[in-house]
Amino acid sequence: MKKNKIIFWTTTSIIFVMEALMPLATLLFAHEHFNAGTKPLGYPDYFAYALIVCKILGATAIMFPKLPAKLREWAYAGLTFNLLFAVISHLAVDQIISYILMPVMVGVVLGVSYVHSQKIIFKSKNI
Repeated sequence: MKKNKIIFWTTTSIIFVMEALMPLATLLFAHEHFNAGTKPLGYPDYFAYALIVCKILGATAIMFPKLPAKLREWAYAGLTFNLLFAVISHLAVDQIISYILMPVMVGVVLGVSYVHSQKIIFKSKNI
């Protein structure tokens, strides 16, 4: 059980930093770069704002295990969709391999976080 918790908190913390803190810091401290990831793909500025807000809310939701399970499931799903569509967008527009691999790697970390959150929930219900 302890191993699962360590893996869960490590991966979830990585997701929180990459999907919530980094976009928030960009928005607050380097506002001129808030749309650096979306503008080259042809998305409008308002999309970048909406994406930042949704990523912050989703990453924050998975950090609180006491939140309702359905809410956390939707947060994981939303973050997964975001990463999936980032890969598709980069494949369709610029085809730069590093831009494609980054959301894939973050998605793997998100997947590990999800799997271990489920293991923790399953073990706590069976005890």
